[in-house]
Amino acid sequence: MVVERKFIEDLIVKQGISKYLERELMRAGFSRVEIQKTPIITRITTYVTNPGRVIGRGGETIDALTDNMRKKFKIENPQISVAEVKNQRLEPRLVARYIANSLERGMNARRLLHSMIKEVMNNGALGAEIVATGKLAAKGARSKQMKIRLGYLPKAGNVTKLVDEAKVASYPKYGAIGIKVRIVQPGTVFPHRKIKKVELPKSIAAAGQ
Repeated sequence: MVVERKFIEDLIVKQGISKYLERELMRAGFSRVEIQKTPIITRITTYVTNPGRVIGRGGETIDALTDNMRKKFKIENPQISVAEVKNQRLEPRLVARYIANSLERGMNARRLLHSMIKEVMNNGALGAEIVATGKLAAKGARSKQMKIRLGYLPKAGNVTKLVDEAKVASYPKYGAIGIKVRIVQPGTVFPHRKIKKVELPKSIAAAGQ
């Protein structure tokens, strides 16, 4: 019971750190965070599109961020490192954020989702799913859900841990929209299953042309 409670507490802290960093590092293109605790230090690796914004001149920004996280989350000896995102179209949070911003600019939801899942798959993903829920049409329309799914995405079991996922919210003029993106990274190995390359449906292959 003590172990389970500690696991839950650590998970809550990790979620809190992730939300805090997303808010503080949005301009740096925050994507995700990895946390590794040791008896001596807590390593916090932050993935962003613009590492320079996190580090700051002479390391001032990252030093302040480290100090704030030590106080806010009561972390002893945190060490923050910054890694640059290699491919934005394989990062669920960045894909979801791009969709959110595009919807707020008035882009057509169906065309946008088709275009984005095409880009994700063309960048080597083994599977991808984009779900948008809310006011997807003009003012006065009912809320509905739009889901596009390609490739292999496990729904249950331990293998779901191999799927990267992110959720963000978009706020167009006609109402809020929740966006969820799930991606299976290139090279992911699933037990007892070989993943074949997915051929894009014509409707999606033609998206953005």
